[in-house]
Amino acid sequence: MTHATTPGPDSRIDTSRPHTARIWNYWTGGKDNYEVDREAGDQIRNLHPGIGEYAIADRRFLGRAVRYLAAEAGIRQFLDIGTGLPSADNTHEVAQRVAPESRIVYVDNDPLVLAHARALLTSTPEGRTDYLDADLRDVDAILGQAEKTLDLSRPVGLMLLGVVIFIEGDEESSGLVRRLMDALPSGSHLVLSHTITSPAMPDVDAAVAFWNEHGTPRLTQRTPERVARYFDGLELLEPGVVSCNRWRPDARVVGEPEEVAMYCGVGRKP
Repeated sequence: MTHATTPGPDSRIDTSRPHTARIWNYWTGGKDNYEVDREAGDQIRNLHPGIGEYAIADRRFLGRAVRYLAAEAGIRQFLDIGTGLPSADNTHEVAQRVAPESRIVYVDNDPLVLAHARALLTSTPEGRTDYLDADLRDVDAILGQAEKTLDLSRPVGLMLLGVVIFIEGDEESSGLVRRLMDALPSGSHLVLSHTITSPAMPDVDAAVAFWNEHGTPRLTQRTPERVARYFDGLELLEPGVVSCNRWRPDARVVGEPEEVAMYCGVGRKP
């Protein structure tokens, strides 16, 4: 069963300024973007040629993390906040491939994502997918609506991929992650990815600065150490907080995968 809870008018879609979700869609080979997004995406890649690989690395991390949660951790419920535009191997597709009865609630506040969610976020007959039109800051509303699909007394996989970067304050962003995890029971997992800043990658800082001047919404970079603090109080799974390419890479990958400035981790609530 698939259900979209809020209509979300197309008039909310601003095609005059580039948007993060649409640029990432462009970088990963999607077609749900506009000329303004492609131009900005190309300019950012000129500043940092490898940045398009971050979107791909983040997407592949999602697949590996969800497969682990479904196949090894026994998770059958997922709350995916900051969904982004649907593409190949969305959370529900990966989870339901392992466990067809899995239930997934997607959350995003981008009207273009909402428009595509209706058509693309399907489910197996045994499971269910739902879509909420909400902002990460709307914690109470998200949890209240999610309870219509998920049983929050049972473990949940909380997916926060590339979304905490839109919360500028460290205290506010940590508080939001903590409130969400506090509402979930023991055995729940946090899956999080975040753009980093590093002296070894100054061109990443230049690309983000360009984006914040021309695009929407604004991005906040954090150090790997600061990203690791989102997992405080959780049991951080091996290999810890690392570049997305280096979180349990597929067995067919030979040698050390290339470092990208998207870091990630998975933590279990004791």
